[in-house]
Order: sequence, then C-alpha cells, then structure tokens
Amino acid sequence: MRHTNALIESTSPYLLQHAHNPVQWQQWSENALKQAQEENKLILVSIGYAACHWCHVMEHESFEDENVAEVMNRHFVCIKVDREERPDIDHFYMSAVQLMMRQGGWPLNVIALPDGRPIWGGTYFPKDTWKSNLLAVSDYFRKEPAKTEEYATQLQEGIQNISLGAEIEHDLPVNAELIRNGVENWKSRFDMEKGGRAGAPKFPMPVNLDFLLYYAHMKKDEQVEEFVKTTLEKMARGGIYDHVGGGFARYSVDEKWKVPHFEKMLYDNGQLLSTYSKAYRKFKSNEFKCVVYEIVHYLEREMLDESGAFYSSLDADSEGEEGKFYVWQERELSKLLAEDFPLFSALYNINGKGYWEQGNYILLRDMPEQEFARQHKISEHQLQIKVSRWKYKLLKAREKRMRPGLDDKTLTSWNALVIQGLADACKTFDEQQFLQLAIKNAEFLASELMQNDGKLYHNWKKGKSSINGFLEDYALLIRAFLSLFEITGEDLWLNRALKLTDYVRNNFYDEQKGLFYFSEKDQKTVVSNHFQNEDNVVPAANSVMAGNLHRLYLIFGEPEYLAIVKRMLQHIVPNFTKYPMAYANWGKLMLKLTEPYYEVVICGINSNILLAEMQTGYQPNILWAHTDSESEVPILKNRFRLGDDLIYVCSEGQCKLPVKTTSEALKLIGA
Repeated sequence: MRHTNALIESTSPYLLQHAHNPVQWQQWSENALKQAQEENKLILVSIGYAACHWCHVMEHESFEDENVAEVMNRHFVCIKVDREERPDIDHFYMSAVQLMMRQGGWPLNVIALPDGRPIWGGTYFPKDTWKSNLLAVSDYFRKEPAKTEEYATQLQEGIQNISLGAEIEHDLPVNAELIRNGVENWKSRFDMEKGGRAGAPKFPMPVNLDFLLYYAHMKKDEQVEEFVKTTLEKMARGGIYDHVGGGFARYSVDEKWKVPHFEKMLYDNGQLLSTYSKAYRKFKSNEFKCVVYEIVHYLEREMLDESGAFYSSLDADSEGEEGKFYVWQERELSKLLAEDFPLFSALYNINGKGYWEQGNYILLRDMPEQEFARQHKISEHQLQIKVSRWKYKLLKAREKRMRPGLDDKTLTSWNALVIQGLADACKTFDEQQFLQLAIKNAEFLASELMQNDGKLYHNWKKGKSSINGFLEDYALLIRAFLSLFEITGEDLWLNRALKLTDYVRNNFYDEQKGLFYFSEKDQKTVVSNHFQNEDNVVPAANSVMAGNLHRLYLIFGEPEYLAIVKRMLQHIVPNFTKYPMAYANWGKLMLKLTEPYYEVVICGINSNILLAEMQTGYQPNILWAHTDSESEVPILKNRFRLGDDLIYVCSEGQCKLPVKTTSEALKLIGA
C-alpha cells in the first residue's frame, strides 16, 4: 500500500477501510481537535458505517484520489467517524446538517471550526463538486473569519435547542383517547395492500409493528391487526428477506419489498426476531415461525463470534457490486436444481416478477407454501421437504462466492437487541437452544463490557473496548436482563439490571428535565449532549429506559420509579397524537398505563411448567415472575409455600387470592 494513515490503529472495520487512503485521516480525539486549534485549520468530519453503499462510492471517487486528498490535507484536519461506534458525534453533526439543509444521510460530511463547531455540511458529493465545495468553504473562512464565527455560534445554539427539547408547557395526562387519536391519524399512512408505510422506500419498522400489534390486540382493532399481519407477510415473502440464508436486509428501495438495499444489520434482525415471535403467538402462522428459526440460524452461522458476541453487519457489496452475493442467474439455478427447477421457479418467481437487472433474479414468493402446494397439486409435506433441500443446495453454492464485507465489531446495544429477540423466541417456541444462545451472549456482555460499578462500554473487538457506553447500551441491556429474569427466574439477571439502573440514575439523569441524557452528563466536549426521545428503526433510549423503570416499579414496588416514568411521559404526550410513528415504543408504555395490565407471579417447584402452560397466546399486557424457592425479590417475597404451586394475579397493586391451576389464573386475566 502506498499510503497508511492513523486509522490503521482503529478496531472499526469502517475506519480500517480508509486506513490506506491518501487522505491523512485521524480518529476523533482530543489530540485531533488540539491540532486543528494550534494550526488554526478547519476540521473536516466524515461519518459513515461499514455497510453503507454510498460511503464506499465516495471513498472510491474522492478519498482514494490523490488530487482530492491533497486539497483535504492542505486545508483541513480530516477526521473519520464510524457512526455506529460514536452515535453521539453522529447525532451532533447530523443535527447541524438537518438545520442547514433540512435533510441528512450517510456519508455525512461536515466542515467545522478548529474547535469542532460546524459551519457547513452535506451527504454524498461527486468528486468535482466535493473539491470545489472544500475550496469555497476554506476560502470563505480565511476571508470572513468574523462572519464564520457568528454563523457557527448561531448554529450551535440551534443544535442545543434541538438536542435538549422544549420545556413542558402543559402537563397532559396519558389517556386512551389520546392513544386512539394518534393511531387513527397514523392509519392514513398505512399501505393496506403491500404493508408498511405507503410509498417507497420501505423499511422494516419493528418498533412500530410491536406497538400496533399490542394496540390492535387490546382495542380489537381489526384494521390495525390486518395491517400488521399483511406487513409481516409481505416482508417475509419479499426480496428484502434472504430466502436462502435467513435474515432481513435493511430496507427495500421500492414499494413492493422486492429490491433490497442488501446490507444486513444486526439491530434489524434482533428486533425482527421479537416481532415475528410475538406475531406467531397472535396469528399462529407457520410462515412467521419459519422466519424466526431462519433468522437464528443466520445469526449463528454468519454473525456469531466464538466468544458469544454478535458482529454488527454484513455489507451490501461484494466484488464491487451491490447484491452480487444474494442474486441468482437462471442458468445457475437450473443446473443446481435440475428437474425441480420449474417448481422452484414458480414458487420464487424466476420470471418477469423476480427479474432485477443484468440477468439476475431476486428470490420472492407470492403466497404461503400451503396455498402454493394446493395450487400445484403437491402435498404440503412434500413441498416442505423440497424447499428445505433447495435452500440447502443454494446455501452451499452461495458459500463458494466471495462474501460481502463483515463489520466484526461488537456493540453492546445491538447485542442486547438480539438477547431480547432470542428471549422472545424462546418464550414463544420453548426452544432451549434460543435461551442458551441468549444467555451466552448476556454472560459475554456482563463479563467483557460491564464493570463492577455498573459502568458499560459501548464497543468490543478482540478483547478491546475503547468507548464509554451510551444510554442506549444501558437501557437495552437492562431490558434484556429483565427479560432473562422473567424466563429463567434467576435473581442474577435482576441484580445486574438493578446495578445498571443505579448507574444510569446517578450518571445520566437530569433532575430538572426529568429525562436521561444520551451520554454521561457533565462531560466537557464540543459535542452537545442530547435527550434521545424519538423512536426510529431502533427504539429511543429514553423510551426503553422508561419501560424498564415501569417494570422495575412492578417488581420492587418502588414508587419513585413510577414517578420518573410519568414525568418522562410529559415530554411525549403532546407529540403522540400528531406523530405517533416517532413515539411507538412510548405508545406501548402508555397502553400499559391505560389498559388492563397484570403481574402474574408463579411460586412452587413446578413454577416453570405452569409458566409455560400459561404463556400460550399473545399476552403483551402481562409481567411474569416465577420462582421454585423462597425469594427476597419483593414481587415474589413471602409467596412461596412448600408443597404447593400457587399462582398470584395482580393488577394496579391489588392481588387476587392465589389459585392453584392455570385455568383458574387465566380466567382472572380474562383469557
């Protein structure tokens, strides 16, 4: 390699991709900022992630070009940031670009003053445009330093206003009518035919689907229920799903779920494990069960480190082409499948519908296998055997191809999403393999990324962690540990969740606002801290934390937890009706507070058997706790009686007399 820059010291695959650019990239650090101030040089911050297609394009066009690099090196201190490692920096500069341009995306490219305050930015730029913009901004800074400083000050104030939110004007109570109005407004955006949000592109939005499934169940809203079911079916049958190897791509570029943006992200697949597991409980669809098992097999096969850690993502590109690893030529399929090719073609649309480009086909289905078997006069059992053999053959053939790039760093928050997904899958299918995988990962996080005082690290790779945890890491891991406590009945997981919660309250909570900061408070840095309140593809850190505190309130009976939850909701309630899709995880919490919600406590040597018997359908409005011995956990304390199996059903702090059979208990919760 002709060039090697400071990124060679990084553990991030995204940064390492740029380690041999002629650009003199550095990692984000105090030293880099200090250098910019000493040399009075503008800072160029370029942010992306390993699976980002347009990040690769801009690198090839601009950052590998000697002439462009010369301009960048002469006028700027150049800093590369992996947005997945540093979501705090990404949020800060993304807020700036959105204020300047009303839009954002990745790669995110920002020019900042020597102290780090932004003054200009955008996303992808073609080479000539990029070069001319750099020269223009540099020239303006040199000629008009006072005006540049004034603009930076105004922009910084705007970023802080966005990051910390408005003050609460009116204390609006959470009520069922408010939730209903929000969902009614949301319905206008439903694509009832194809699922998902109307139009293109289409993203799997597990946070939204989870809330809507819960809402439909509690309110008996058939339209919402049908929308969720349709969305999950269309996703599972579309090209966004990997029919050969399992798992979902990040999104579909069209409105039919056909052509994916082929990168596969851990956070999507961890959450979709949860969503499809819950949906199976509701709809008893074998399609949904198949998706769950295939996602788990994909995660084990392609995303699991021997330590028990999960990697972050698989790239969209291989051999310089997007999707090349995943698409198929008709001739290749015909050779692999021989006499079964016509039937395979009919099921997976090796025709005009499945055709993509350059002779390549994307596998997608139109209907469930049961209906297809009936139409083609083959038994469902025979078809299932054939499908299994086809997938095995194609998977073996695909393994010979050059694989997409793997982002092999481990992120605490994303791993916690997988633990939650595996826990929900275990709860649904009583599959101990899922639980063991979840526990192995949870033990890894507890031993490698959690300190004795409850402090977390955000990242890990080959034994090295370098970035302090963010609220998303704590909140999602607390949630995962609480779910493992519900399933296993082991106090270990509850105690770990409590230790993390205490750390968060001491180091992230803002007493004045009643919210938790994204980064630890009282840090002196140009990057403004913020409150992450809006749910997106991943739930907002504050919404997850509020849900955790509600669960802990029910387990420990600690009124202060509930007081914090209600105060946090004051920031959300005014916005929910207007924009419910940005507050869907908050919506689940609001349903728990406005609809019937139960704690079911099972005590006795057969508690795990009774638990499995009771968890038969879709039951989003129950918190479970069980033990086969005496326990000091408040929700379990003094409820174990030797020789008896007892089931307690409680709601809003009131408990019915214990019953001894699951049928009696189910009657008490109206099931």
